[in-house]
Amino acid sequence: MSTVAIHGERLGKNYRRGLVHSSRLLRDSLGRVLKSPIRSLRRQKQETFWALKDVSLEVREGEVLGLIGRNGAGKTTLLKILSRITQPTTGWAEIHGRVGSLLEVGTGFHPELTGRENTFLSGAILGMSKREITAKFDEIVAFAELDKFIDTPVKHYSSGMYVRLAFAVAAHLEPEILLVDEVLAVGDINFQKKCLGKMGDVARVGRTVVLVTHQMNQIRRLCDRAIWIDNGAVRQDGLTHHVLAAYESAMYNTSGETGLPRTASKARFLRWQIASALSDRQHQLATLGPVTVNFAAEVLRPVTNVEHGIALFSADRQLMWAKARQEISLKPGVHTFSHSFPSLPLRPGSYQWQVSLWENGEMLDLWDCVPELTVATEIHQHHRDEWNGILNIPTEFTIGSDEIDSAPSAPGSPVVG
Repeated sequence: MSTVAIHGERLGKNYRRGLVHSSRLLRDSLGRVLKSPIRSLRRQKQETFWALKDVSLEVREGEVLGLIGRNGAGKTTLLKILSRITQPTTGWAEIHGRVGSLLEVGTGFHPELTGRENTFLSGAILGMSKREITAKFDEIVAFAELDKFIDTPVKHYSSGMYVRLAFAVAAHLEPEILLVDEVLAVGDINFQKKCLGKMGDVARVGRTVVLVTHQMNQIRRLCDRAIWIDNGAVRQDGLTHHVLAAYESAMYNTSGETGLPRTASKARFLRWQIASALSDRQHQLATLGPVTVNFAAEVLRPVTNVEHGIALFSADRQLMWAKARQEISLKPGVHTFSHSFPSLPLRPGSYQWQVSLWENGEMLDLWDCVPELTVATEIHQHHRDEWNGILNIPTEFTIGSDEIDSAPSAPGSPVVG
C-alpha cells in the first residue's frame, strides 16, 4: 500500500475583505472608534470571510488529484497552504516529500535574473545540488523552447515565455510532489499538449500531482480522483468521472439556462430523460451498455406527414450523430419519442441533444435540449491526451504466438496457426 504524501485536517483560511470606508487616514479611523466603538468592532467582524473552511484531505504517493470548482471556491487557497506560501487560520497539513509549486506565472522567479539563473535558483530552493540541476538544464531549456533567450532577464519575457520556463523548471527538477494551478491556460495549444504529456510522465514514474484547472478534459485525462471545492468546503470527493459529472450537471442547472421561450401552434417538445435512470441522474449517462433516451412532446392539434429529427452535438458543437423518422401522424396529447441505442460510446464530457418536428416541410418545433447530456463513463482511451478521440470503446487485448507448421502444405489446404 502506498504511503501518504499529503495529509490535511480541518484546514481553514480567514481573510479580511478590506475597510468599508474609503478613507485611510489614521485620524479618521481613530475618530470612528472613539465615536462608536461597538459599531467599529461589528464592522471589523463583517470585513472578514472564510476562503477555506474545515477542509480535510489525504493524497497518497503517486496519486494524481484534480481540484475543481468555481472561481473563488478556495482551490488556490488550498494549494497555497499545501505549498507553505500561506499559513492556515485553522487546522494543519503535513507534506511528506520535496514540493514543486506552480501556482501562477513565474512563481518564485526574480525579474532581474536571467532564465538560466532563475533555473538554478529554483532548483536550489527545491533542495537540489548544482550538479543535479546542471544535468537537467539542457532538457529544461529544450522543453521551454527558450535556447535563444535563456540568458535574458526574465523581466523581458512575455507571459508565454514565463510560463514555459516556469513549468519546465517545476516539472523537470523532479519534485516528489507537484502542485499546479491553472497555469497551462497561458500557453498555446501545442505547449498545453506538451505539458499534459509531461505531467502524465511525472505521474507514471510515481510522483504525486495536485492539479487545479477549469479544463475538465485535462482532469479526466490525468486524474483518477477529483475533489470538488464549493464555497470553501469539500462538496464531493471520489472517482473523477463521478465528481465531474455531478459538478458539470450542477453548473448547468444553476446557470439559469433554460433555453429560449418557445411557443407552438401545433406541437412542441417538453422535456427529455434517460429511461430507467435515477431521479437525480436522468440526464447522466454512466454506462457503455444499451440505453434508451425519451423525449416528451405535446401535440396541440392533429398533425400528419410529420418528420421527427434528432441529433447529438459535442460541447464545441461538433455533430456526433443524427437520424430522422418520417411519415408520422400524431393526435393531440403528450407523446414520448423513444430512441434505443445498443451503446453510446462517447468520450466523457458534456453533449447536447437537438430534436425537431416538421410537417410537410414546415417546422413545428426545434429544441436544443436542456439540461445537457453528461457522459460519465469510465475512460477507455490512450493515456496521452493528443491521441484521444471522440469514441470511448472498451477493447480486449491479448498476445498470442503464431506458430506455422514448417512442413509444406498440400495445394489448396489451409495453413493452421
